Amino acid sequence: MNQTERKRLESAIAFTEPIIQTDDILGISIITVDPQTAAVVNQSSVQETMGNARNPSSREIEGFSVDKNGEIELAIIGKVKVAGLSTFQARELIRKEAAEYYQNPNVTVRLLNFKVSVLGEVNRPGSFTMPNEKVSILDALSLAGDLTLYGKRENIMVIRDQNGQKEYGTLSINSSDIFKSPYYYLKQNDVIYVEPNKAKVFSLNSTARSTAVVTLSAISTIVLIITRIW
Repeated sequence: MNQTERKRLESAIAFTEPIIQTDDILGISIITVDPQTAAVVNQSSVQETMGNARNPSSREIEGFSVDKNGEIELAIIGKVKVAGLSTFQARELIRKEAAEYYQNPNVTVRLLNFKVSVLGEVNRPGSFTMPNEKVSILDALSLAGDLTLYGKRENIMVIRDQNGQKEYGTLSINSSDIFKSPYYYLKQNDVIYVEPNKAKVFSLNSTARSTAVVTLSAISTIVLIITRIW
């Protein structure tokens, strides 16, 4: 499938913006007619993540952390509850609050800790922080170095935490039906698992059998030597 065909199929999929949760980190920018006034808000997110006395050069993800009450605190504007909102809804809410202090504010909100994990039969398993929120399972697999030769392409699992409950979905990257799946576009903290195919399972079993044979042979030799000595 070429890139043009993929984009055509992706355009037919309904994409929903991620929902903000506690402990998320948001990148927020407020632009007004007078950029100097908005700079107070925009810079405060950077100041929250500067290093500490022991390691002044350390620098974490810059942004506004959503506290346990689902709120962020913006300079001048104050606390704004954003948990449970999409990034679009949070943008509109912050724009409304900012309009009381700034003239014609333009607000952008995005998740800075949009992370997915890719495990199993891929070349570079691990967790990946995404540069944007519209991320497909193909994007994540690409970041993980694609499947190994032993990866099962027809039964890739997506594990998703939805309102405190685990959801499980499966997709086949060999079928165009993947573009119809609600798991094609990923949500933050999704886990992708690529299970091994029969060739890998057979290989592991063969290795285990070979190891068992060698171990039993070694034990038998030791027993025979001990018996002859005694």
